[in-house]
Amino acid sequence: MSYAKVLAVGLVGVTGHLVEVEADLSPGLPAVIISGLPDTALHEARDRVRAAVVNSGQRWPNRRITLNLLPATLPKRGSAFDLAIAVALLGAAGELPLLPVEGVVVLGELGLDGTVRPIRGVLPMVAAAARAGLGRVVVPAGNAAEAAVVPGVRVRAVDTLHRLVAFVRDGTPLLEPPPALPVEASSGPDLADIAGQALGRRALEVAAAGGHHLSLLGPPGAGKTMLAERLPSILPELDDEDALEVTALHSIAGTLPPDGRLLRRPPFQAPHHSATVPALVGGGSGLARPGALSLAHRGVLFLDEAAEFSKGALEALRQPLESGYVHLARARGGTRYPARVQLVLAANPCPCARPGGDTLCECSPLARRRYLGRLSGPLLDRIDVQIRVLPVRAAELMGTDPDGEPSATVAARVALARRAAAERWAPVGYRLNAEVSGPLLRRPPWRLAAQTTAELRGRLDRGSLSARGFDRIIRLAWTIADLDGRTRPDREDVREATGLRTGEEA
Repeated sequence: MSYAKVLAVGLVGVTGHLVEVEADLSPGLPAVIISGLPDTALHEARDRVRAAVVNSGQRWPNRRITLNLLPATLPKRGSAFDLAIAVALLGAAGELPLLPVEGVVVLGELGLDGTVRPIRGVLPMVAAAARAGLGRVVVPAGNAAEAAVVPGVRVRAVDTLHRLVAFVRDGTPLLEPPPALPVEASSGPDLADIAGQALGRRALEVAAAGGHHLSLLGPPGAGKTMLAERLPSILPELDDEDALEVTALHSIAGTLPPDGRLLRRPPFQAPHHSATVPALVGGGSGLARPGALSLAHRGVLFLDEAAEFSKGALEALRQPLESGYVHLARARGGTRYPARVQLVLAANPCPCARPGGDTLCECSPLARRRYLGRLSGPLLDRIDVQIRVLPVRAAELMGTDPDGEPSATVAARVALARRAAAERWAPVGYRLNAEVSGPLLRRPPWRLAAQTTAELRGRLDRGSLSARGFDRIIRLAWTIADLDGRTRPDREDVREATGLRTGEEA
C-alpha cells in the first residue's frame, strides 16, 4: 500500500476544522513534500517526524513522500499534525494497518526521541471533532484531562509514538484520561475588604447585575483597583456553554492550568498600561492569536491607569465593545475571536495624582484636559457606569462602617437580578440588560412611560446626552429595577441610572 489517510483538526481562530492528512509514497529520489497551505512549523514537521519514527524503532521509507493536508484552501499552522503525519506515513509504507484508527482524530506534537508533547488548542479541536460526528480522539497525555471535558467523545492518550504504534499494530491499550477533579471553591479578593465607598459598591453591583461597563475616576488610594479586582467575586459562575468557550480561548493561548479543568469563574485580565494594540485585542504574524480582550471573554477586562494606555490601544476597543467580537484581518486570512467582556477603566484625575484630590492638585487645567483626553468621548460613551471615587475617610478606614457586605451576599442579589433579566429577554434572544438593543427598548411593550423618561428626554433634546447614552441609561434603569425586585423601572430608577451614567448625584 502506498497511500494512507489519517484525520486531524486545524484551527482558524477559535474554530476547529476537520483535516485529512494524506500520505503517498512513490518511486523516485527520497524527498518529503508537504502541501496544503502549511506554515513554517508544519514545514519543519518533515525533520521532526523522520527523527521520531527512526528513534521509535520504525523503518523510514526511502522513497518520494508526498504529504497533503485537506482541505488545501484552509491555512494549517503549528505542530499538532505531527502525530497524524507519522501514522499516515507508516500506514502508506505498509508498516501499520490503519483500520484501528479509521474515524479517529489523531493530535500531537512529536519530539525527536518519539515522545508526544502537549499542544495548544486541544479543547476546540476535540469540540470540532465532536461536531463533525467523530466520537474518538487520540491526544497527548499532557492534554488528556483538557480533552476529556468535551461531552460525547471517547478520549485516549499517548506519551510516545511507540505506544501508538503498538496500539495500532498489536492492540496494546492506550492511556486513559485522569479522573475529573472536583470543582474548587471560589477564592480571591472579597468586597468585605473595601472600606467605605458606598457609591463604588453600588456601581459595582449594578455593573455586575446587568453586564455593564464601568469607569472609576478618583485620586490614588481611594480604592479603584480594589473595587475592580472584586468584580469577578460577585459574578455568577459560567454555565457549560460559556465555560467551554472561555476554556477553548485559554487553550489556544496556552494559559490553561495543568489540571485541564473547565474554567468556571469569569476570567479577569489586567494588562499593563504599556500593552500594545496586538497584545490588547489580538494579533501576530500569520493567523492572529487572541489578546487580553478575548482572554477576558465572559469576564472582566480591567485597564488600570487607563489614561496611561496609548490612544491607539484604547480606540481599538471601541468596535469590539459594541459587537462582542474581534475581527482580525491578515494576508493569510481573517480571524474572529469572541470578546464579550465587562470593561472596567480606572484613572487618576490628573498627572500629579495627589492623594488629597483637587484641593492639593498642582496641574494646570490644560494638563488635566490633556491627561484625561486620551479617554476619548466615543470610548467613554460606551461606558454605562461612570462614577467618581472619593477619598476614604478615617472612620471608614478604621472599620467603623457597618455597611461592608461580603461578596457572597452581593453575588446572591446579582444572581437573582440576572435570572430575572434572562427570563424577561429570553423570547428576544438576550441574557443581560447590557446586551439588549436600543430600538427594542424604545418599542412597546418595553418602552417606558413618558413621565418616567421626561428628564432623560430633556437631556437628549438639549444635546447633553447622545442617543447611545439614552439607551444605556434605560438599560441601567432595567438593571436597577431587577436588583430591587421590580418588574419595570420607575422614575427613581431612571434618575439613579442617570447619576451612575453621568457621575452626578442621583
